[in-house]
Amino acid sequence: MSQLHQTAATLRFFGEDLDPDEITILLKGPPTQSCRKGDERPLHGGGTARERRGSWRRTVDRRSPGDLDAQIEELLADLTQDMTVWKALSDRYQADMFCGLFLREGAEGLALAPATLLTLGLRGLKLDLDIYGPEAS
Repeated sequence: MSQLHQTAATLRFFGEDLDPDEITILLKGPPTQSCRKGDERPLHGGGTARERRGSWRRTVDRRSPGDLDAQIEELLADLTQDMTVWKALSDRYQADMFCGLFLREGAEGLALAPATLLTLGLRGLKLDLDIYGPEAS
């Protein structure tokens, strides 16, 4: 099995009453993107839509070859280490580490280090994986 071609990672919080500024203050770091419920966002074909829920998202650059351990470490490195803050946020909001796994071949693999899994678990973050197979030629 060969190494995973590419990975993407985003720390995400979603909620009806989510206030992005509150999360930024509590985590002691800014998001890459955020919105409140009801905010307008542009649509690709023109026009706008209203957000159905609030969100706070922090993304790092994709890695090729894939390296989720490093990406997750980068996402969390400068955020609070206070686990009571993380527990309060993960109890209140839908919280996850959303990861994209991009395969170039049919049999590629990736393993996460025990320290990475512990880091996510202590923060109450679900690991959400989307796996994208090789593109048809």
